[in-house]
Amino acid sequence: MAVKVTFTGARRWASAWQIPFILGFTPAGFAANAAEEGRQAGALEEVVVTARKREESLQDTPIAISAFSAAALQRQQISSTEDLDQIAPNLQFASYGPLTGNNSAAQVYIRGIGQSDGSSGVDPGVGLYIDDVYMGRSVGGVLDFRDVANVQILRGPQGTLFGRNTIGGAVLLTTTLPGKEFGGTARVGLGDDNLYEGFVAVDLPIADSLAARVSVGARQRDGYVTRVYDGLDLGNEDTYTFQSSLQWQPSDSLSLTLRGDYTKEDEHGSPFVFATINGTQAFPAAISRGSGCPGATFPPPSVPQNIVDPRCANDATWDLGKYRNGGNAPAASTLENWGVSGTLRWELTDRFALKSITAYRELDWSGSRDADNTGLLVLHTDYSSAGDQFSQELQALIETDRLRGVVGAFYFEESIDDFLLVPFAAPPPLVASGAVPGSLDYQRAFIQNDNLALFTQWTYNVTDALSLTAGVRYTEETKGIQIISFTVTPLTAPVVIPGTMNTPLVAGPGLNIIPRHFENKYESTTGSASIQYRWNPSLMTYLSWSQGFKSGGFNQRYNLAPPGNLPVAFDEETAETFELGFKSELGANLRLNGAIFSTDYDNMQLTYRLGIVPLLFNAGKSSIEGGELELTYAPGRLLVEASASYLHNKFDEIAVVPGTTQTVGPNNTLPFAPEWQASLGVGYDFEVGNATLTPRINLSYTSEQFFDAANSVEVAQLDDVTLVNASLTLELGAWRLRAGVNNATDEQYRVAGNSSFATSAGYAEVIYSRPRNYFLSASVDF
Repeated sequence: MAVKVTFTGARRWASAWQIPFILGFTPAGFAANAAEEGRQAGALEEVVVTARKREESLQDTPIAISAFSAAALQRQQISSTEDLDQIAPNLQFASYGPLTGNNSAAQVYIRGIGQSDGSSGVDPGVGLYIDDVYMGRSVGGVLDFRDVANVQILRGPQGTLFGRNTIGGAVLLTTTLPGKEFGGTARVGLGDDNLYEGFVAVDLPIADSLAARVSVGARQRDGYVTRVYDGLDLGNEDTYTFQSSLQWQPSDSLSLTLRGDYTKEDEHGSPFVFATINGTQAFPAAISRGSGCPGATFPPPSVPQNIVDPRCANDATWDLGKYRNGGNAPAASTLENWGVSGTLRWELTDRFALKSITAYRELDWSGSRDADNTGLLVLHTDYSSAGDQFSQELQALIETDRLRGVVGAFYFEESIDDFLLVPFAAPPPLVASGAVPGSLDYQRAFIQNDNLALFTQWTYNVTDALSLTAGVRYTEETKGIQIISFTVTPLTAPVVIPGTMNTPLVAGPGLNIIPRHFENKYESTTGSASIQYRWNPSLMTYLSWSQGFKSGGFNQRYNLAPPGNLPVAFDEETAETFELGFKSELGANLRLNGAIFSTDYDNMQLTYRLGIVPLLFNAGKSSIEGGELELTYAPGRLLVEASASYLHNKFDEIAVVPGTTQTVGPNNTLPFAPEWQASLGVGYDFEVGNATLTPRINLSYTSEQFFDAANSVEVAQLDDVTLVNASLTLELGAWRLRAGVNNATDEQYRVAGNSSFATSAGYAEVIYSRPRNYFLSASVDF
């Protein structure tokens, strides 16, 4: 017996008492609790998704989608967006953006396409949506799942319905809507590293047609990397969240939902540690010579590698291990992220509906880091940003007996004020006295982006078994930037800041960019099409074609003047994918979905180094091929969930950028593109009197991968990683007690890295995973 579960924000209890599902599964052990909904032991649910702007069954949607409810995420120990790659195929979701120094800077890749640069002048390659509202920046994309009803992960270009910057795919989060009766849920937890967390959500019915929901949450945990200079713990967590929603339904045909959310983080710096330093580069050699390191020379640049001396920039001195940091520069990460939205849906007839989504958001963040992770000044960064965005989407939804479609318009604008200070040890041509003056890059960027798009997509049911779908989107956008960029030498020189963008610099610094407004306009038309055929009630196959693009823009980081003192622009990148897939239900308790695909990835936006500065350039063309499988098996009380994916890519063309350090070679692979990924979750429900006891183990496997397009081995994860999480849940009435362990085998693997090893700075830094940690939580529904 199939039971429909809709992924549109309907109220769900984030508890094991709720009927959990992943890809539409109802385990037999929960059948008694689902009696009121008519579920049967071992039955598969019909999961309804909204990947095509309308509600439809997951098994009837010709797109590769992974879908998870709040209960499924909790069961699989997925507590935030950065954990999603443990259960979703061909997805990499990392935190700690290396270039921003911020703990919530998301690096999201789907099928090898994404973006690792989280600075404000660069757009993400995977779109993140919360309640249908697009999140414009990478920073703030690492979110805790506190009051989330469900998550959908759409793989492949989504350029027709979701537009720009969904070239790799899209991640859709839906928060929990108000219930019609007073009630709620409360949860507390504790664990290793002084973990303390709490969450409360309450439904407040106001009238028959009006209800509200309010939730608050907090999480604190010590860091796991110790800075030896002052004992500061890096990688700690200190977050607070607030969410509210108000839903008005005066009739069956009209609904208005207002939402608001607020997140605040005030944490120490990201848990970077020293990877290596190049003693034959200018900066390490000059500062070592100037500091009095025995045997250091400049010129020629040379630092002895076998001397342990804090005056020497070498591996012997500063390689302190995976969880100790040798830096001494300021380290901090803050974030304040809030927004409001309103969604109006009006069903004028059974065949025609209108939908409006209006949203406003503000994002303020900062990040400070000691990039070389030594006690010497090689390169430090201090980054802050303040911005806001407004978006408006209008949809007209049409449905007849055989034809269904959507026609829509989208508008988006954002304004951002970025500020970056970079102290670094730029040596003079000769170091005679031993004193090495440092330098300071001052960079201020004012960014203004506007986007307007029109889109439509239609599905025609030729027969009850055969359907055809086609869509198109036209996008027009403007990218504007004003930059003040200059370099102060020596480091102690006064910084003279002009009063306005158009006021010339009058003293001291060397000007890198002419401070005036620069603007580029971009236009793009992207399409999609698919044909699907249902062979029988258990099997559907599809063939699809889709296009996507990611916006062009301007680089904003400089410490040398570019040609003409003008900012370097980069063009948009594009992707075109062909996909062949199937959706199947084999019997009453087995679901198996899969796809194979081929993608042409053109005009790739990858990072090159202009001196010590990472800049984005269009790097050429790549071919990407792969496949995915997702399985759910439910024989009685046993629940088995599994996925596997394969990814292969190669560079077909490589662009050589004059004046830069060539970082992309013909044998390189794309960053965050492991060849193999797999996951397996197994749980079994035991009845213990009136309670249910559920032991569960979750495994995820990821093959080796690189974190940059240069495939820098000094910061790559060159070993396969198998992560083991386990939990034991006891349910009794409305109460749930849960104990578990994350990273049970204490794997120590790299999760992020940044290398300037081949430049004059010569440093490389990495972040390792948090060691094994235990937790205990208790929750209750009321």
